[in-house]
Amino acid sequence: MFTGIITDIGEVLEVTRGTGGEWGDTRIKVASSYEPGGIAIGASISHAGACMTVTEKGEYPRGSWYSFDVSDESLSKTTIGLWKTGEKINLERALTGTDELGGHLVTGHVDAVGYLKFREHIAGSLKLDFFAPESLRAAIAPKGSIVIDGVSLTVNDVYDDGFSVNIIPHTAEVTTLGQLQPDDKVNLEIDLIARYVARYLSHMNAGK
Repeated sequence: MFTGIITDIGEVLEVTRGTGGEWGDTRIKVASSYEPGGIAIGASISHAGACMTVTEKGEYPRGSWYSFDVSDESLSKTTIGLWKTGEKINLERALTGTDELGGHLVTGHVDAVGYLKFREHIAGSLKLDFFAPESLRAAIAPKGSIVIDGVSLTVNDVYDDGFSVNIIPHTAEVTTLGQLQPDDKVNLEIDLIARYVARYLSHMNAGK
């Protein structure tokens, strides 16, 4: 589990792609400011909202490097398949029992990919309007929580095809959201409670 509070911006050092169909077919190497001694093999780290398992690690000039394998399922449901060397990504270590829950409970399981429609500076904050796939729209509510590329945010408004959020300068600076441009794709995770309510209602409507 995670909180949606970003603790570092990592950099993709290497992407090794295979032909598909085998575990570990795609491997990604990331640089971070995390101390290598604090990262365990098998640890979970959120990468732009997608939870991945550390398989290798080592020292790097600004902290550490580590690698993780990506399944075909994750490639098909996230933006990871679009990443290239030099890509900047939001990182968050897994939640522990003593951490402050500053955002909201986040699973690290991306529900779908959306994209930025437009951005606008308003009264010192940055307003971002996103397109959301139809499958997620019923679970996105004004003043509810949503995760965008791993960042816990509050929904401002909901539209027929998406939603908007406002981010303060601090959030724009310490995450990748401030650099987003129209048509850039993002990972979306709906609120945990909304996910289960939507599943329950779909079963009720189907008479199950």
